[in-house]
Amino acid sequence: MKNGLVVKDNALINASYNLELTEQRLIMLAIINARESGQGITADSKLEIHASDYAKLFNVSIDASYKALREAVNNLFNRQFSYTAEYKRTGKTGIVRSRWVSRIFYVDDLALLEITFAPDVVPLVTRLEEHFTSYQAKQVAHLTSKYATRLYELLIAWREVGKVPQIEIGEFRNRLGLLDNEYTAMHNFKKRVLEPSIQQINEHTDINVTYEQHKKGRLISGFSFRLKQKQQPKIEKPVDPKRDPNTPDFFIPMTDAQRHLFAHKLSEMHEMSEYSLGTESYEDFAKRIADMLLEPEKFRTFYPLLVQAGFNY
Repeated sequence: MKNGLVVKDNALINASYNLELTEQRLIMLAIINARESGQGITADSKLEIHASDYAKLFNVSIDASYKALREAVNNLFNRQFSYTAEYKRTGKTGIVRSRWVSRIFYVDDLALLEITFAPDVVPLVTRLEEHFTSYQAKQVAHLTSKYATRLYELLIAWREVGKVPQIEIGEFRNRLGLLDNEYTAMHNFKKRVLEPSIQQINEHTDINVTYEQHKKGRLISGFSFRLKQKQQPKIEKPVDPKRDPNTPDFFIPMTDAQRHLFAHKLSEMHEMSEYSLGTESYEDFAKRIADMLLEPEKFRTFYPLLVQAGFNY
């Protein structure tokens, strides 16, 4: 895997579903493989997931990886999710319910899982001309709670704004994948789900999060969040300023904070207009540029504009 970049349409980010931690991780790996194939995917594409990739990315034993792949044959195949979509003929919204995958093939001797996404999922992990959220899988690799992983996705969609507006408690529970009979008492929900998830996110990911509870009368009716990008450590390895940026291997790794800062600056430059999809906002364009800056070839292309925008290594 090159960058381990997970990209999802915001409709999928905000969908309601209940996936175990291992199943969420398998979906991530399939999305990464789909992006890095460079060929695009369809509802017939077969995406391979190897136990060794799972073990390496999520820092688990190879036996745990074998188990995750084996269990997915039955469990992941039966999982469903729902999301809000617009009916094009009238513009009215409704609820779509879909499976995650239409086909799973597991080869025990090869420790290999082959996944085919359901037709409704494909555009939600490949259609990048609209609203989408991206993050690197390494940010959630050390999260051991399925709720922490889901909460990170919900939060990171608001990374550029720095705060998440109030989410009504029922909707919040649905997005986290809680069943109606799970942690129904508020003190249990906060103690077992919300606060441990925030603790893990603050400890293991690239953001720090705080939350505020909102009440109607004496009852908690929802939560809002604030998130702040952690300061990334400086790159210790010096880059020779005399190197020619046109050399084939020229590439300067940028911190996440740098990528998003300069992506915003580049998104407003006239010289970048050829890379715009036309219908997207500056914010969405900036998100795409930030992702492109992870790619050495794109970095070399944008380097003169980065320097013009004040990038200094």
